Amino acid sequence: MSETAEKPELLRLTAHIVQSYVGNNSVGKNELPALITSVFETLSGTGVEPEPERLKPAVSIKRSIQPDYIVCLEDGKKLKMLKRHLSTAYGMTPEDYRERWNLPADYPMVAPNYAKRRSNLAKEIGLGQSNKRTRKAKPKVSSKR
Repeated sequence: MSETAEKPELLRLTAHIVQSYVGNNSVGKNELPALITSVFETLSGTGVEPEPERLKPAVSIKRSIQPDYIVCLEDGKKLKMLKRHLSTAYGMTPEDYRERWNLPADYPMVAPNYAKRRSNLAKEIGLGQSNKRTRKAKPKVSSKR
């Protein structure tokens, strides 16, 4: 709705509120203009959303990623894995966290060195490899008896 269409409605509501207030409370003649102004300004500001407060991270976003840890922007804790901390401490998902701090979609949730170490360990034990070696080793069983 436009401002010109809202103003008569705001004036009507202001008059109604001031009339009810003055009917139940004693208000001096010199206090009446201030009361009217106060009620009108309060009603005028009800449809306006307040500006969202600017978030201040615990450390700068550039400094939050270190080789051995990631710093949580919420509380400044140094962690190897951020995902679990976010869910237990703040009830946030990684997507919520990235959106809240305006981070890119590829912002890591795990410290780089920790991820590298886990990757190497997985490769050593053969995770992610197909079972080509085991298929060749299996002898075929004939159905003749």
